[in-house]
Amino acid sequence: MTNIEAKTSSSGYNSARKKDVLIEVKNLKQYFNIKTSLGKKATVKAVDDVTFEIYKGETLGLVGESGSGKTTLGRTILRIYEPTAGRVVFLGVDITKLGRGQLLPYRKKMQYIFQDPYASLDPRMTVSDIVGEALDIHRLVSSKKEREEKVRELLKMVGLNTEHASRYPHEFSGGQRQRIGIARAIAVEPEFIVCDEPVSALDVSIRAQIINTLEEMQERLNLTYLFISHDLGVVRHTCDRVGVMYLGHIVELVESEELYKNPLHPYTQALLTAIPRPNPEIAKKRNRIILKGEIPSPVNPPSGCKFRTRCPYAKDICAKEVPEFKDYGNGHYVACHFAGKL
Repeated sequence: MTNIEAKTSSSGYNSARKKDVLIEVKNLKQYFNIKTSLGKKATVKAVDDVTFEIYKGETLGLVGESGSGKTTLGRTILRIYEPTAGRVVFLGVDITKLGRGQLLPYRKKMQYIFQDPYASLDPRMTVSDIVGEALDIHRLVSSKKEREEKVRELLKMVGLNTEHASRYPHEFSGGQRQRIGIARAIAVEPEFIVCDEPVSALDVSIRAQIINTLEEMQERLNLTYLFISHDLGVVRHTCDRVGVMYLGHIVELVESEELYKNPLHPYTQALLTAIPRPNPEIAKKRNRIILKGEIPSPVNPPSGCKFRTRCPYAKDICAKEVPEFKDYGNGHYVACHFAGKL
């Protein structure tokens, strides 16, 4: 895991890059209309009024429990899901206002790496066709020979052999399939990639290799990542900043090391105490914070602060007022009435 750990101390992200905003997400909402078991109509507020920025060259991590809205947020930013409201500004252009035809050039600049390498590759297509399909759509090659050469070059970049181009997905392991997914994503030379839990479906022994490949591609191609994960250990060593999501909201956002050293939101504090410790003596001594109950339904979320029903510090104001998501110093954003006072 040495290469992963090196990210924290020698990250390409620095204070100078904070001025170079690649993506602005403003008051983004993603609601889904559903029918309940009783046949009544209801609205799922999967992403509810989220605002943040992603800087050029950084890796922004997104963590939270299952159902918190991480994947939905990533897909809405890329307009895989059409947003209900809000704006996504990419290099100064609000892409939520673009028609399908106008969106194609931005599809090239923004790509997606899926969580499940077994489900995200078409089993009827060869690796050459999977990786080369985007080259054809965006007309990046002028001949079959140039296409074949480009595919071979991409396979080498992600650590696969060139003879793999003629094979089908079922002939590969999970780690190899994810490398194919990475090759497909970088084929069109994008600027931004959403990595949706890219290692969660893989064996532990393979995860470090895939993360190292992603970091190598980022350095080589000057990529920006939104890294979605539930593994707080991986996020700490791969991400420059981390956003914590709960029930469709970002409740805390700050640089990675600061989050782990000084978490200000009670939900973040609980998540960090749940990280497994390899040393049993240290594990025994830590003060584990156990949250009561289950995450509420996004169909009928609590009033005020969405976390208040599970928060050990909740007061009357938490039920009445939605906490403001504001900066508590040095870019440490928190949505909590008692941030810094707990």
